[in-house]
Amino acid sequence: MPKKVLIVGAGGFIGGFIAAESLRRGYETWCGVRESTSRRYLTDPALRFITLDYDNPERLAEQLKGHQWDHIVYNLGATKCVNFMDFNRINYCYLRDFVDTLTDVGALPERMVYMSSLSAIGPGDEKNYTPLNGDSIPCPNTRYGLSKIKAETYLQSLPKEFPWIILRPTGVYGPHEQDYLMMIKSIDSHFDFGVGMRKQMLTFIYVEDLARAIFDALEKAPLHRKYIISEPRAYTQKEFRRIVSKALGRKLVIPVRLPLWALSAACKISEKWGAAKMKAVTLNTDKYKIMSQRNWSCDVNPAITDFGFSPKVDLEEGIRLTVEAYKGSKQAH
Repeated sequence: MPKKVLIVGAGGFIGGFIAAESLRRGYETWCGVRESTSRRYLTDPALRFITLDYDNPERLAEQLKGHQWDHIVYNLGATKCVNFMDFNRINYCYLRDFVDTLTDVGALPERMVYMSSLSAIGPGDEKNYTPLNGDSIPCPNTRYGLSKIKAETYLQSLPKEFPWIILRPTGVYGPHEQDYLMMIKSIDSHFDFGVGMRKQMLTFIYVEDLARAIFDALEKAPLHRKYIISEPRAYTQKEFRRIVSKALGRKLVIPVRLPLWALSAACKISEKWGAAKMKAVTLNTDKYKIMSQRNWSCDVNPAITDFGFSPKVDLEEGIRLTVEAYKGSKQAH
């Protein structure tokens, strides 16, 4: 009998790739979705679905009762919100209520991977550019990062019987992702907008490599550990621009350096516009802090040692695949 996997938060960009990797490995794959969740990337007929009501713990208990999954991937989370209090509700309270309910109904899995974020650590060394690592003391400076470290801390506070593993991916990109697509579209229009005058080191992980890392961790990683997930090297903005320009076939791209005060002003205006329209926007004060952070270099050696983490797609190949999907969607429209 194949093992059963539940993917909580299976809708959206990353969830579709996690589900595809689960099927590829032969798991009986269940997708935990809300009534309103789009199933645009969950079209394989082998997928099974369970509707979960995260706002109502009693209803959630009824929905989970009688089920037993070998593994759970907890991918539910919000990266941008109209009301910043929603970060706490969605990223922390939902996780707390879900794991408490699993315990209450006797549905503990063998292992559960919690998808956190590198933002849970907060800014690193911006003088010597020492890579972030598992021993870095978390000091998140965004409301998103704070909600993620609260969720991590809650898992760590549970009795040892709860089998958690925490993954902290850096910037995830690939086909269908929207934030990096904004940068690709900008370069496609011959302009590359960078922020700040000091050197910035960027790190990336291609979405399929992240999905592979999730299941490698489920199958081989020791319990109660935290791992940073990233391509092992960092890139400068200039290197990123060169790679995207090459993939797009753009020979002329004008680099435009925006001072941090200009980015801050743009983010504040965008945030106020989003609040007025009751719409979550990409540019906001949280995003400003993320974009102004100079050092996203990170140490992934623990993941390499403990479960053989080995990204197959470097930035050049990943951007090529992403641009290919972008051009395909442009032609489709």
